[in-house]
Amino acid sequence: MDSTFSTKISELAEEDRPREKLLLRGKSALTDAELIAILIGSGTPSMSAVDLSRMILRHINYDLSALARLSVKDLMKFKGIGEAKAISIVSALELGRRRKDQDAPVKQKITSSRDAYELMRPELYDEVIEHFYLILMSRSNYVIKKQHISQGGTSGTVVDPKLVFKTALEHMAHSIILVHNHPSGSASPSEQDKKLTQRLVRIGRDMDLSILDHMIFTDHGYFSFADEGIL
Repeated sequence: MDSTFSTKISELAEEDRPREKLLLRGKSALTDAELIAILIGSGTPSMSAVDLSRMILRHINYDLSALARLSVKDLMKFKGIGEAKAISIVSALELGRRRKDQDAPVKQKITSSRDAYELMRPELYDEVIEHFYLILMSRSNYVIKKQHISQGGTSGTVVDPKLVFKTALEHMAHSIILVHNHPSGSASPSEQDKKLTQRLVRIGRDMDLSILDHMIFTDHGYFSFADEGIL
């Protein structure tokens, strides 16, 4: 890769560096490439650790299961990945596999707004500031991931549509449910909530990526745009 197109991690804004980003925004805010970059620590003179991680992910078609099947010797075939870095990746993925074997979670299917509300309880119950999440789903409405997008103050949070759809595309989502909480306890949507919903639905329609609902979460109940027929 030409170094002209590679940005060194040290040249990025502090909040965009993988380690600093994890500390500032939490682990769920990091992409797969950024998490791998933390594992390998450094790149090459012409390629940052993040760029190197992206190259590896492209090679395996962004399939983490395929990455987990690579051996230390397989990983060392990538320029910039030595034995120590390869061992770090293999070890981390093995820990993930063991945890998955222990948890053996059943994939959850969303069939109603109540399902989505219960799914988000662990993240949003008792929260005192606003958070905005995506529930990313497969074609059959099975949950792929709950993804945190932004957080704000007690009365609002800023949502970047580009980040919403970038996240959905990265996870190959077929549809999305938007979720944000109202710490005030009022489930009524604001005019800003309505305008944001309309904008995201319109963009999603153009991208053939369905916005199935926008839920406003409170500790005592919720408001569903889909249930109210105003999506």
